[in-house]
Amino acid sequence: MRALRHFLSPLSALGADVVFSWRQLKKHRTASAAAVLSLALAIGSATATFRLADAVILRDLPVAEPGRLFYVGAGFEDRNGFDYREFFDYQAFERYRDLVLGSADVMVVGRVASHEVTFSGADATELAYLQQFSGNVFPIFGLRPALGRLLLPSDDTGNARVVAVLSYAFWSDRFGRDPKVIGQTFRSLSKQIEIVGVAPKGFKGTGPGEEVDVFLGGVRAGGRIWLRPKEGVALEEVRQPLQVAYDEENQALMARLPADSHQQTAASMLRRPILLLPAASGASLLRKDYRRPLSILGILVALVLLVACVNVANLLTAQAAARKHEMALRVALGAQRGRLVQLVLVEGAMLAGGASVLGAAFAHWAAPFITSLLATPSEPLRLSFETGWRELAFSAALAVLVTLVFSLAPALKASALRPNHALKGDEDPRSRRRLMKGLLAAQLGFCVFVLFVAGLFINTFEGLAGRPLGFDPANVVLTTILSKQPEPPTAETWRQVTEHLSEMPGVKSASWGGFAMLSGVKVQYDVRAPGREAGTRQPYFASVSSGFFDTMRIGRIAGRDLTTEDPSPLDPDLEGGVGIVNESFARRYFDGENPVGRSVFIEQGEETAPMEIVGYVRDAAHFDLREEMSPVVYVPAPATGRAQILLVRADVDPGALLPMLEREVSRVQSGLSVLGGVVTQQTLVRQLLLRERLLAVLSSFFAVLALLLAAIGLYGVLHYLVSQRRREISIRIALGAGRFDVVQRMAGEVGWLVTYGSAAGIVAGVLCERLVGTMLYGVRALEINSVAAPIVALAVAALLAALPATHRAASIDPARTLRTE
Repeated sequence: MRALRHFLSPLSALGADVVFSWRQLKKHRTASAAAVLSLALAIGSATATFRLADAVILRDLPVAEPGRLFYVGAGFEDRNGFDYREFFDYQAFERYRDLVLGSADVMVVGRVASHEVTFSGADATELAYLQQFSGNVFPIFGLRPALGRLLLPSDDTGNARVVAVLSYAFWSDRFGRDPKVIGQTFRSLSKQIEIVGVAPKGFKGTGPGEEVDVFLGGVRAGGRIWLRPKEGVALEEVRQPLQVAYDEENQALMARLPADSHQQTAASMLRRPILLLPAASGASLLRKDYRRPLSILGILVALVLLVACVNVANLLTAQAAARKHEMALRVALGAQRGRLVQLVLVEGAMLAGGASVLGAAFAHWAAPFITSLLATPSEPLRLSFETGWRELAFSAALAVLVTLVFSLAPALKASALRPNHALKGDEDPRSRRRLMKGLLAAQLGFCVFVLFVAGLFINTFEGLAGRPLGFDPANVVLTTILSKQPEPPTAETWRQVTEHLSEMPGVKSASWGGFAMLSGVKVQYDVRAPGREAGTRQPYFASVSSGFFDTMRIGRIAGRDLTTEDPSPLDPDLEGGVGIVNESFARRYFDGENPVGRSVFIEQGEETAPMEIVGYVRDAAHFDLREEMSPVVYVPAPATGRAQILLVRADVDPGALLPMLEREVSRVQSGLSVLGGVVTQQTLVRQLLLRERLLAVLSSFFAVLALLLAAIGLYGVLHYLVSQRRREISIRIALGAGRFDVVQRMAGEVGWLVTYGSAAGIVAGVLCERLVGTMLYGVRALEINSVAAPIVALAVAALLAALPATHRAASIDPARTLRTE
């Protein structure tokens, strides 16, 4: 019985502490609610960021031994630093597979793209996300089918027979889990494809944000090259043969380049390493592009969390000061120091627990909301948020950490209380004041750092968003026109389409080609002008039709427009052609003089073709918003394909334009149809700013939250300091100090706290520039605006937070206070 009482005694004490802490929190409702709310926002932000990081970076693929999976990258240096390309053609896959045949299993995983599919028995086409796999992917992944069979190496038979495996989600949503789907066919990519199986539940693809509907086999397309080293084989043993082969390919390419003008380019090619990148959690452009931004946002969230913890720590410290007589009586009556620590920790745990519940609800809403900011109409983002053990473990660990961070200092302070001094009222409060001021200075430093980094991201976004494009993206609609006729359309057909659409109500102009501004298309060739070296920066080439410059509103300086009769210098069947160049091209090759009527030579491998310049236009952003205006050559668009990009400038809603396009395009030729929907040029521009918008929006939210928490913390500390120093202030006033002197003294203390915090935050921000430098544009950390903005924002917030306490100090009645003392 004694042993049982000994066992239950700590639990009984803990229960009593919980009840007492609950009463204390109810007694100070306003302070408790402020503490829970500030912690909830910080914890919710941290949990939402973790959910995003887990979905994009951390979560392993549901395959066998994901930690042993890698994919191949070819590193290179560009103007933004080191980067790597990760897509190779099918021939490269076959070469690399044969090189490491005995040391690794090699597979190819294609890009995920939406395509029109027509299932047997269906009346209309629909869009589905397709991904091409080599036949050995599923066996190496160790997956088993939910129905039928998966892709096999025997399916890699070229174009003779194409088979497909449906994803479990697509099978459920589209076919209602009908087992009769096996053996059915559908048409896509101009091929008849047979369904042979359904992938296991939970396997949605190989990249975060890329949930696949249909996995294709039997198509010899390129993509990422994945591999898994065999047991006992070191990773370097696999990489080295690939590096040797890649160097030989670069040397062969270098030998075909003119030695007098490409020495620097050739030397950089020979320094490109082959990388074997971890693929345990998959591989996608989303993961590559957002790994660093999510890491930076994680740092900002951690700092905001610290600001919130410091707020609550100061609150508990102030409450501990108000309860010093109670704590002293507890010690005098025999309470152990550990019980006092436990009491304060329990109170902090209850605050953290309530904040964690509210934070979890906030994170549940915030993570999908942030995902919606990243998605675009043309590229919907398909992230899967799962509430599993990882998120629960993170939330539990965060709650414990938060409790310790803001409760430990007040708990230790309470345990060190000297009852005789506290009960007599002669305890020196200076150490407590120093602790609170030190925490507050750290809090202000964290706040300035968050404001500083947020300012860099906001200025970057505004700089890119406000950059002159050289064309007008407003009301420009892009769509793809597909011909289903056996013979591809001629240039005359495409001309008739654009002329017919230009006459429709609501349409101002139309053009066609294989190019859209800022669409990520990069086609480059070497260009030689008489008396000029080719240089190391190749011009961009864009295939456009007549009317393109009017549709995009790119200003013409001299010369004429292109016509359907103009030959393209890129056509291998011709011996030359014509083109239009921009201002950057004229500056690079003709010292800025009018180039119309002159000729240059275009080098395509071993072939060289002359090109006559017939037009001269203004500069316009071509590939990326971050790069400077580049030399661009506009050449006549070839009419050799079954699909062309249609560009329409209209003054009607894009949604209303789609039915008109579908109807009018088919009137010109019955075999023409609109593939998919329409995308505006403004959507393409916004898509290039997704990362910058995400960083600007979220860092702004964190900055405002940190500033608000810092102001609340400053208000609370000053309110406590005035309460503790009423006697000192009264004596100063009684000895002749004026009210203004009291205000000046209080303002001086606030000023020093702001100065210390600002200095620490700015220094940390400047040191952080190396981490975020590649994501900035047109802004430097040491610019006056970057430094002044966070300091001014904090100073204004500090001034507003200090006004009530300063007014209270200046309003103290010394006679009444000293009579009370």
